[in-house]
Amino acid sequence: MSSVLDESYGAAMDAALALARAAAADGDVPVGAVVLDESGTVIGKGRNRREVDADPSAHAEILALRDAAARRGSWRLDGCTLVVTLEPCLMCAGAVLQSRVPRIVLGAWDDKAGATGSRWDVVRDARVGAKVEVVSGVRADECADLLRDFFETRR
Repeated sequence: MSSVLDESYGAAMDAALALARAAAADGDVPVGAVVLDESGTVIGKGRNRREVDADPSAHAEILALRDAAARRGSWRLDGCTLVVTLEPCLMCAGAVLQSRVPRIVLGAWDDKAGATGSRWDVVRDARVGAKVEVVSGVRADECADLLRDFFETRR
């Protein structure tokens, strides 16, 4: 991926990767996410917590969006950017649409369950009026390696 994108979103992806590593340390799939406001400041953080919280909806993206909304005092996250280590699933793509986030920056694609361009493309589906910009491949190898290493230790 272009070094320009890595430079633009590198610090945010660093934060998301640190959250992903924390999820792995707790036995959860290593996915981390941060929400940036219009100025690029992190206003929301999340990491997978399905195992820790025994909650099927505790995906990194959902938790980051909740954190950002709480800090903003509004469910509308217009102008924000979601930076996540793995392509969002259907549930998380729906949450992006519901929160009005206009941009997703992702590391690794999820060919099995991704819903922002690989398996499905919910966030850009004209049938639902979706127009979310998807920026892919930021630190893709590092994000994919983290996931691969996590699953190899469990096989």
